[in-house]
Amino acid sequence: MIELVECPRDAMQGWHRPINTDTKVAYLKALLKVGFSVLDFGSFVSPKAIPQMADTKEVLSRLDYKSLQTKTKLLAIIANVRGAQEACQYEEIHYLGFPFSISETFQRRNTNSTLAESFDRVKQIQQLCQAHGKALVIYLSMGFGNPYGDAYSPEILQDWAAKMANLGIKTISLADTVGLATPAQIKEAVQELIPQYPAITFGVHLHATRQNSKAKIQAALEAGCIRFDGALKGIGGCPMAQDDLVGNMDTELMIDMFKSKGIN
Repeated sequence: MIELVECPRDAMQGWHRPINTDTKVAYLKALLKVGFSVLDFGSFVSPKAIPQMADTKEVLSRLDYKSLQTKTKLLAIIANVRGAQEACQYEEIHYLGFPFSISETFQRRNTNSTLAESFDRVKQIQQLCQAHGKALVIYLSMGFGNPYGDAYSPEILQDWAAKMANLGIKTISLADTVGLATPAQIKEAVQELIPQYPAITFGVHLHATRQNSKAKIQAALEAGCIRFDGALKGIGGCPMAQDDLVGNMDTELMIDMFKSKGIN
């Protein structure tokens, strides 16, 4: 069975015009009725960095999550210990997601911290999650290369996955942040990691164009991946991609593919 993670937060955060809170609440309530495994709904980050997510607390308070009686679990993105502390106060939130880039340059741009500093944050956040009954999801961003000339190899990706595994992280998502990954890279990475860590769920957060979406999904499926991130219409993606066509994986496309293969 596939775990499908719908990411409206990722779709909304790069939207050029402000989306009002009423619209967000109505949209998220509708998504919570669909049956996704996880809903990446908002983030506890600086409103200066991501203005579109400044109302995450208000949105959460108005979702009336318990009354919806949904099986969908909520995930919030955090970038530092302060954000994790805030997110841990909400019973409705099951997952905290931390973007850990294996590119030093991108990690500084994304969370204003070095790799070493970010790894220390992960340790602290994992302790917070364990103390509050939350699960930490680590996104290994720039997981298939980067446009900055920072060192990259499959061995570097595997090394950081091992470090996260040693902290007791149970969910790791390999993120094709700027759409650089080839299907062969995706398949190799996933099928290398899954057998090594049977207690960990490895997912993929892939960015793609219409031309290469299916090939990337197929590669992850063949490698044994069961957790896929997407966004309706493929909206969103990383602004660092410098290509408007490199967006999130299209949820409808994935659902159609899974159905055609008889996958639940």
